[in-house]
Parts: sequence; C-alpha cells; structure tokens
Amino acid sequence: QVQLVESGGGLVQPGGSLRLSCAASGSISSIYAMGWYRQAPGKQRGMVATITRDGSTNYVDDGQGRFTISRDNAKNTVYLQLNSLKPEDTAVYYCSADLPYDSRLWGQGTQVTVSS
Repeated sequence: QVQLVESGGGLVQPGGSLRLSCAASGSISSIYAMGWYRQAPGKQRGMVATITRDGSTNYVDDGQGRFTISRDNAKNTVYLQLNSLKPEDTAVYYCSADLPYDSRLWGQGTQVTVSS
C-alpha cells in the first residue's frame, strides 16, 4: 500500500508564495505518476500539476509560469511551488498518486488561502 502525507498549506497574501510537500511511503515502486489537484468551494476538483516517473510535467493553463512541480526521489517527496498567488488560487490542494489498474490515491488535503 501507499500512503501520502501533505504539508505546507496556509494563508498568504496575493502575490505571495507557498511550497506544498507530499511525502509518499509504502509501495513506492508501484507509483506511475504523482500530482497536485485542487478543489475550491462549490467547484469540481481539478488538476494543478503532474509529474511522471521519468520527470515529465504538466500544468493547468493558469499555473504555467507560476507553479512548479518537482520530486526528490531520495526522500520520496513531491513538491509544488506556488508563486504569484492570486485569490482565485484559494482551494484545498490534494496530492495524488497514480497506481496500477487505473487507481488513484489521494492525500488528506491541505488548505491554501490567498487573501489580504
């Protein structure tokens, strides 16, 4: 089994930055890709950024140039650097791990609030 533990959310002013972390443990070798998704109140959960086992990345259009996903294989941790944050980035951010048989594991979520 795989477990995901997120950290790094919080309250930040517009234009500020945050770094989210997602530490994976357990059957790490079974993970195909990891990512970050977010869900704002009253909205569907949507992709923010993903990174595959070989390091290929993908971003939501609004995150291009502002967000960076990276991984530290030695620590089994994926990071999401959020820069130039806007109030509309406010959401619960979830870490994800894609596993065999088209299954996806979610972390518990971490709140990001962008407000002055």
